[in-house]
Amino acid sequence: MKIVRMGELAVSTTPEDELMTIGLGSCIGVAVVDRARSVAALAHVMLPEAAAIPDAPAGKFADLAIPALVAESERMGARRVRLEAVLVGGAQMFDVGVGSTLDIGARNAQAVREALAKARIPVRAQETGGRRGRTMRVHVGAMTVTVKEAGGREVELWSGSPGPRRSAEAIHR
Repeated sequence: MKIVRMGELAVSTTPEDELMTIGLGSCIGVAVVDRARSVAALAHVMLPEAAAIPDAPAGKFADLAIPALVAESERMGARRVRLEAVLVGGAQMFDVGVGSTLDIGARNAQAVREALAKARIPVRAQETGGRRGRTMRVHVGAMTVTVKEAGGREVELWSGSPGPRRSAEAIHR
């Protein structure tokens, strides 16, 4: 198991690997996979953009994390045209008022979706929003993504295994 901490990213082609990130409150876990090449990548995005922060860690900001995930996935054999994404997190952990610019979870989710759209990577499943933290796991060999909400049970959010595609989408508002 490879733990992806806040601001980090990881890529694997090892079937036995499991990429996992915990503590996804307002942060976004972004999984990018190429099913045909069995490449899986995961980032734990903390903030929407790096702005003018020199030497910012690639996994920390949505505007840097998505290009880094794509580049690392391609370096491991993935093809950009086959990449698919799954998103988890973006909760509103504190009462800041509806539509507040302080709702970092919603801003993170939007920034990640925009960066993925710019990279032409479709979002196949997502569980974003709400008010609870989550744990996200990417099972490399099975090409599945599971999510566990704090206090809940782990469920399969998306399966990218060969054969009929299954996906789920839950957006909490």
